Amino acid sequence: MSSPGPRRRLRWVLAAVAVLVAIVGAAVAVIVLRAPGNESHPNVEFTAPTTAKPSAPAVFAWPRYGYDAARTRYFPSGHRLDPPFRKGWVFQDYALLEFPPVIYGNTLFIVDDNGSAKAIDKRTGRKLWETKVGTLAAASPALGIAQGLVFIPVLSTQPGAQGSQAPGNGRLVALSMKTGHQVWSHAVPAGTESSPLAWQDAVYFGDQGGTVYSLRARDGHVNWTYKAKAAVKGGPALAGGKLFFGDYAGRAYAVNANTGRQIWAVTTSGTEFGFGSGNFYSTPAVAYGRVYMGNTDGRVYSFAQATGQLAWATGTGAYVYASAAVANIQGVGPTIYLGSYDGTFYAFDARSGAVRWKHSAGGRISGSATIVGGIVYFSDLGSRTSTGLDARTGNQVFSFGDGAFNPVVCDDTTIYLSGYSTLYQLLPRHAGKA
Repeated sequence: MSSPGPRRRLRWVLAAVAVLVAIVGAAVAVIVLRAPGNESHPNVEFTAPTTAKPSAPAVFAWPRYGYDAARTRYFPSGHRLDPPFRKGWVFQDYALLEFPPVIYGNTLFIVDDNGSAKAIDKRTGRKLWETKVGTLAAASPALGIAQGLVFIPVLSTQPGAQGSQAPGNGRLVALSMKTGHQVWSHAVPAGTESSPLAWQDAVYFGDQGGTVYSLRARDGHVNWTYKAKAAVKGGPALAGGKLFFGDYAGRAYAVNANTGRQIWAVTTSGTEFGFGSGNFYSTPAVAYGRVYMGNTDGRVYSFAQATGQLAWATGTGAYVYASAAVANIQGVGPTIYLGSYDGTFYAFDARSGAVRWKHSAGGRISGSATIVGGIVYFSDLGSRTSTGLDARTGNQVFSFGDGAFNPVVCDDTTIYLSGYSTLYQLLPRHAGKA
């Protein structure tokens, strides 16, 4: 996911208009296709949530955008990380931070829009190393912990690309987590803003030309590629041995993670009639036997994980760039959380797509939310602020005077908030019950 800035401004309309000029005479007919409405098929495959808790790793890791491989964006902290907070260190990057850092042990890894990758000591905010990997970037890194590598997606390496906001001549770069030195690099001619996912000895991502890659993590060897119909800008999600992603042609996909073989590919309603239905810009979230994605046609979609069958599509007031955050909060049930460019933050019933509650933010919400414990955090691009809401009710419990896109990641004791160009350490004033 990336910002809807000028360099990647969408060219689409909510109503498709075609002017038919008769061969003889001056008669003109105008056909208007209405924006698609809501659909709900709650009986489509839905898996009841489990209560099993994953075992804690020996070293803390938030290794990718969205936290887990299914990209659910949910960290179950209990109440340990509830606000109020006190501000700890502040790291000024001096460049736009569209995407949040990833974490391993005591180190944060981040890449800014100017193509500069950095490692930061999460205890002190001190920069450990910095490597210039390109001139334009718009994604989170991913960690290949077994290989000791951090994978950086690059939109462009062309001089002046950041100023002109023109992607192309990109690459995926693998740096040493310890030193920042380049270990290998794979050319991506179209450029990539797809936050990669490293799993075992593979790293997965998409590019601006519609190619999805599986590269061998240790050396960049190409395992397989898959060609989608249009640009794949979001990061792929992984669950049950399948990769899930969407493209700019309004299609959603599932492919075998080992072979790249297509399992299913489905269109959204407009494309079936030859009209653009909007673009899948967001990174999917996979949970409860479903795949959840926002679309620029203004709707949030839920597909069956096994077949791609549409389970529901619920409209918002404007296009949805954001990736979904997913959690089964006690007292609420399985819920999808995300914001829309209409300035509203929504909580949807994960099974039916019904709106549980909504919160008026007042400005454009472009980035994705993160759930920490029972609080869901999002940033408002319009006001450049960050907000925390009670995930059960939508009531506001936290406000911070900086933010733009994807606000927070965390470890067991600390919140790390990405402002417009500044990274903040936020420490709970009072540790609650675990």
